[in-house]
Amino acid sequence: MQFRTPIEITPSLWRISHQNVGLALGSCFSEAVACRLTDLRYPILNNPFGALYNPLSIAHCLRRIVEGREFEATELVEWRGRWFSLDAHTLLAADGPDEALGRLNKALREAHQTLCSADYVILTLGTNFVYETEGRVVANCHRLPADRFVQRALSVTETVSALSEVVELLDDKRILLSVSPIRHLKDGLAASSMSKAVLRVAADELASRFERVTYFPAYEAVVDDLRDYRFYAPDMTHPSEQAVEYVWRLFEQAWLDPSESELNDRIRRFVRACAHRPLDPQSADYREFVQNTLVECETLSQLLPSADFSSERALLLQKLSKK
Repeated sequence: MQFRTPIEITPSLWRISHQNVGLALGSCFSEAVACRLTDLRYPILNNPFGALYNPLSIAHCLRRIVEGREFEATELVEWRGRWFSLDAHTLLAADGPDEALGRLNKALREAHQTLCSADYVILTLGTNFVYETEGRVVANCHRLPADRFVQRALSVTETVSALSEVVELLDDKRILLSVSPIRHLKDGLAASSMSKAVLRVAADELASRFERVTYFPAYEAVVDDLRDYRFYAPDMTHPSEQAVEYVWRLFEQAWLDPSESELNDRIRRFVRACAHRPLDPQSADYREFVQNTLVECETLSQLLPSADFSSERALLLQKLSKK
């Protein structure tokens, strides 16, 4: 008896290898995928300005990265002693304007440099609800008083128009588009469903309009395939770690170069070995285990010269130095 409707994803004709550079922007669900790529040492920059949820903020951020247009002091906002940009996450805020500008422009330069050499961009849309102040959409409200903002919902047309403009700017890059399965329940279930529907239709229009744009069904994998609250975190909003891992495996099968699957398995085993906590760190068996793991570190460094294993190497050498 079948108790699920497993999703079927057609493998991409273009696959991501360790030689391909990527940039990920969007909701915090995109971070879950990008972090797994990073763990496997794929060169990808993840949300340089923090999580972005609505399509207009994602489009604005991409345009700024393409142009390499740095932040200016006049764009900053001060509230309760903290300085920040309404186009970036609170993580880039600071106690003074100079420090805030330094953080923002450092992130911008890194993003611009990455995008110049990137082969693909991952965009994850979270909601079609936006907040506006003084006639412009913001990416983050930074806990400013609610009466400073007006909320509204983007239409399919507005969403497609904004994203089409930046896709055209990225004329030599593959775009992997998805809708986040994270539910936005602040305005209720009906509004959340409508929001996801708008994003899904917009994503389909973009994929139909541009050959370089492909839709990845992360939303459907959680909502229609798994379709059970046991695959959600206790907040009943975010997918559980098990659900995220399931979606990641679908992504891996459809988008990663299968010729590197054995290498990826070796990297996974190596990362787990580095995180292993022994009962007796001073035992001869554990020291031999660490030495063998260090040898594997050097082997992986030779197999994948572009990857950085320096932190793991330092950790292993530190373990061997303890007596």
